Amino acid sequence: MLDKKKIIKEADYFLNQDITIRELSQILKRSKSAIHKDLNNHLSKINPEKYKEVKKKLETHKTIRHIKGGESTKLKYQKAK
Repeated sequence: MLDKKKIIKEADYFLNQDITIRELSQILKRSKSAIHKDLNNHLSKINPEKYKEVKKKLETHKTIRHIKGGESTKLKYQKAK
C-alpha cells in the first residue's frame, strides 16, 4: 500500500534541498532504489505536477553525473599521492 503523504514529503525534500537521490536515501535511511521508485513511478500517479519538477531535477543530475564522477576520481588519486 502506498503512503502518498510520505512520497510527497520525499519529493518536497528532494526538490527543496540541493541533494541527490543517494544523499536522500542516506538521510531517510531507505534504499536508493525504493526512493527512486517512489519519485519516478508512484509520484507520477499521485501528483503529476510535482513529478514533472522531480523529473527535471533528475534529468539535470543525469547530465552532470559524469562530471561529478570525474571530480571524485581526480580527488581520490590526488589524495593517494
